[in-house]
Amino acid sequence: MAVRRYSRQRELIYQTVRASSAHPTAEMVYAALKPDHPNLSLGTVYRNLHLLAREGKLRQLPFPVERFDGMVAPHSHFCCRVCGQVSDVAGAYDPELDRAARALGHQVDRHEVVYYGLCARCRAGG
Repeated sequence: MAVRRYSRQRELIYQTVRASSAHPTAEMVYAALKPDHPNLSLGTVYRNLHLLAREGKLRQLPFPVERFDGMVAPHSHFCCRVCGQVSDVAGAYDPELDRAARALGHQVDRHEVVYYGLCARCRAGG
């Protein structure tokens, strides 16, 4: 892979995702940065998020609306079926889940565990 030259906008996008626990969408990253960086375009945010994900610096999460995660170490997620909130689930990642696929002769690079349901706020009514 070719070495990419430093980009201030890419670094801002990366730091915005890394600082967020909301697993932001491209639109959320754009909205956070646009007030202080009026020349930033949504297309630039999308391109850089996908580039950072390809480089392994961010994780691209294929929820109904694509989100990005600054924590690249293996971990699980919870997705609320009402409000769409995505959050990390600590301690719920089990690398042994790959064993069944490996037993069939498959090479497993990683797996995703996502819990779906109602978040605490939606369960409480609001």
